Order: sequence, then structure tokens, then C-alpha cells
Amino acid sequence: MRSWTDTLRFAFQPVVNMATGAVAGLEILARPETGDILAEARRDPELDGRLAVLAVRAAARRETLLPLHVNVFAGTLADLGGLTPLHHAVREAGRLPWEVTIDVGPPYTHVPHQALLEALAGLRGQGFRISADGVGDGDVPLRLLVDMSPDLVKLDASLLVRPSAVRAMRTLCDELGALLCAEGVETELQYGAALAAGAQLAQGTLLAPPSRLPAAEVYVPPRSPAETAPPRSGPSVREFVRPAALLPATASAGQVRALLTGSPDVSGVLLVDRDGVPFRSVHRSRFLLSMSGRYGHALYADRPAARLGDPPRTVGIDATAWEVLDVVAVGDRDRTSDDVAVVDKYGRCVGVVRLADLVRALSETRVEEAAGLNPLTRLPGSDAITGEVDRRIAAGRTFTLSWLDVDHFKQVNDGAGFAAGDELIRAVGRALQHAATGTARVGHIGGDDFLVLADPEELAPLAASVLDAPWAAGGRPVTLSLATVVCVPGSAADHREAAACLAPLKKAAKALSGASWVVGRAGLPGHEIRRGTGPQAASTGYAVAEPGRG
Repeated sequence: MRSWTDTLRFAFQPVVNMATGAVAGLEILARPETGDILAEARRDPELDGRLAVLAVRAAARRETLLPLHVNVFAGTLADLGGLTPLHHAVREAGRLPWEVTIDVGPPYTHVPHQALLEALAGLRGQGFRISADGVGDGDVPLRLLVDMSPDLVKLDASLLVRPSAVRAMRTLCDELGALLCAEGVETELQYGAALAAGAQLAQGTLLAPPSRLPAAEVYVPPRSPAETAPPRSGPSVREFVRPAALLPATASAGQVRALLTGSPDVSGVLLVDRDGVPFRSVHRSRFLLSMSGRYGHALYADRPAARLGDPPRTVGIDATAWEVLDVVAVGDRDRTSDDVAVVDKYGRCVGVVRLADLVRALSETRVEEAAGLNPLTRLPGSDAITGEVDRRIAAGRTFTLSWLDVDHFKQVNDGAGFAAGDELIRAVGRALQHAATGTARVGHIGGDDFLVLADPEELAPLAASVLDAPWAAGGRPVTLSLATVVCVPGSAADHREAAACLAPLKKAAKALSGASWVVGRAGLPGHEIRRGTGPQAASTGYAVAEPGRG
């Protein structure tokens, strides 16, 4: 009698790193020839656990070196309390647990959350990585998602038409230390939306359909400036991690040679101890040069490969791209092309980063930043500020958005000349940039108009620093006007609404005499006059609380 396993096949679908275009892993998908075995597995935890084991064995038969993603239902983990047979299968296949990500999928309804979290803690303790699958279209509660603290969140493609939701999920992932993956990507429009909203990984038929053989060749749409996500205080190394070619520390030079000659895309091999901690780094070119020399094979083939390796260069998973460059810059110049090992908090290798990937990405970032700078002040334009406004709204942060300009600037230009006017604008820009501390950001949106984005407690000293200074152009005294809107969570949906709330406040500030400052709250009428004199100052009866005080 034929067993259900006789008609079961597995397909492999790449998970693609959107920053490097490389395959970051392979998701293993069950493909039965008859019946709906996944529906049965959803009801039968033992069957689901057996499917996970068979998936790993199928990957082992294909001899892929790429990290693996294995699907398991949340209910299975809660019911079985872990997957001991899977751990054994991974070891038997010659793989390390941290090369395997458990994609935990819905449904979560009626799943005991505490039992699930305990099972995930056990898997994480064994070294497995955890992914929350089907987020956005499944039923995972937000509180449970946070408690799971996954290494990866897979977002359903249906959310890509709601970019604010994707940006909010990216912010949550940043807080959790997780990567964001858009799955089910079928069109270049969806890919562009995922990239612009901040997803770092993607998978779908556009990039590569599921196939019976593991594929490393994928289609990645060309990036355009409009699709490039804004930098976040230096790109995270997580965005550039490539799979690492790992062998045990005891591997012979012959084993390393076999791996390298059979995998031309592998630039080096990391030798790791039993816990997965990098022990030696073997560079492809230097190693093969030693082996190909006279008597090289005879001398080294059966000896430990560690003799031809170097101490590994490592960075933590939370490092930035700039920190990786610091690591590369220190030490032997001959090793600048070596892969840098990325390790988790236990020191275990989770992948490598290549210098070429970092240099290309950081160069693109610099070019894009330069293209957005105002040529007069070298300050970023409105796009940079409004993009950050949207991110703070998505993160649920209270912030202030201010509009500052020079009073009667046309008269300044007419009376003192455009050169004096330009110098005044440059001086105001320098003063704003100098006064901006902490998370405050300054932008020059054109002419004499500036935008200032700041936390509430940062604004008062910044305003005093600029408004208290004596300003002049061509010997003529000049005053400035400042309008501020305080945005609390829920008061503005995006930067457009925040800007609309700011417009009447600017008009109110311009109606006052002398250096002026008015403050209002998004969604509420009226405003408070902090500085300035005039009829409006005497007649207004409305005041808002100090920014940041409720």
C-alpha cells in the first residue's frame, strides 16, 4: 500500500535580499500530488512535525548550501512543545540549526500563547531562527507578535497597497531587531512598493517561482531613486547579510577545496566550532593559490584547513554598515576583500557581508542624499523631512513640525541685493543646523523657507537660539517668523495633514510684528503666541500647553 509520503514532493522558493540581490535562503514548500496534506497537517501536529523533518531531508538530498526556511503551524509548536525530531534531522543532514529558520504560520486562534512562546524559546535555545509568517493576512495578535520577538516577519503582499501599514511594520521590526520580508510579490509595482516602504527581503513569482531544484538565479528589478528607502542613521548590517559557507573547525583542506570548486559563487569559507562560533576564515583566492602551488595538494589536502585560514573578522548583528567598514579598515590591507562574519548575541555565525555590497549601497546613499540637498545651504529638501514625518507618525511618536522664514524677504533682496539675501539664508541655515540636537532635523525647502522636525522637548532651546540672535542683511535689521504644529499620535495621518495644519499657523505668525513664534496642535483650533506683538496678540484667547506636556 502506498504511503502519503510516496506522492509528496517538495519545491524550493528563494528569499531574496533586496539590498544585494542575492538569495538569502530557500523556503521549502510541500507539494503533494494528491489530496490536501497541509489541511490535514493543520489539524494533526504529529503530521506537521513529520513534514518539517521531510522538508529538511529533501533539502539535504539537493545538497544546497543556502539557509533553509521550514514551515510549521503555530498550533504544532504549542502542542508538541518543540520539534526534537527536526533538530536531529538538521544535524543528520550536516546542517547547523542557525542555518534553519522556522516559519511559524497561522492560524493562531485557540493556540495557547504561553505554550507557543515556551516552544519558541526552546527552539531559539537550540539555535534555530524564528520567523512570523503570514502577518497582515493571518490572525496573529499584535501583542503575541511582539512577545514572539521573531528574527524575521513575513508580510502578506496584500498590505503593499497600504504603504503606511508596511512602514509601521518596518518600524516595529526595527524595535524588535527583526528583518521585514514581503512575500507573494508578483509584479514590479509590488516590488517597488515593498522596497519604498522599507522591506529588506522579498519572495514571490516575480523573483523566482517555486521549483523542484534549489535556485540561486533570481530576477531583481532595477532600483530607482524613488524606490530607495531613506537611510536610517546608517544602513543596518542586517540588510546586507549573505548566507555563509560553513564547515566544522576540524575540516580538512581537501573538504574546503571540494566546497569551493563545486560552488563558484562562494567567496570564502568560515570554519566554526561546535557552537557555530567562527574559528577561522578561509579566503577563496588565497586558499586555492596555496593548494594549486607546487606540491600544494600533497602538502595540505589531508591536513586541517585552519592552517590556511586567518582569524575571522566579525561584527554583531546590530552593527551598521559604517561599523563594518571600520572593521575592514583595521588590519592587513591584503584582507580587505575578505567576507566579514556576522554573529548573533551568542557569537554564532548568522551569515557574512561583502565589502562590495556595502560600498555600493553607501555610495548610492551619498549620491541620493546629495541630489536632495539645497545648493545654497547644503541642507536636505522637503522630501527628507516629510519622509521622516511619516516614519514618526507610523511609529506613534509625538513630534513638532515647524516652518521658519525671513520676514519681508523680498524687500531684503530689493534693498540689500540678492547676494546679501543669499548670505542671510546661508547664515540662518547654519544657525538652525547648529542648534538642532538629538533627533531634530532641519530642511531647506526653497527661498527663505525652512522646515524643522523635532521632539517637543528639543524645540524651545532651538527656537530661542535662532529667534534671539540679531539678524541683518546689508546692514538692515531682519526678523524671523516661526510657526509650530504639535502632532500627537492619531492627530495627523501623514505629512500632508501635518503640513495642512501648519499653513494657518504660518499665516498667524506672519501677522505679528518682530520676531514671532506661534504654536498650535494638529486637529485643534486656535494657537498660542509665544513671541511677537500686534493686534492678533492682544485678541487671541486660546493657548495650547507647552509641547510635550499633555
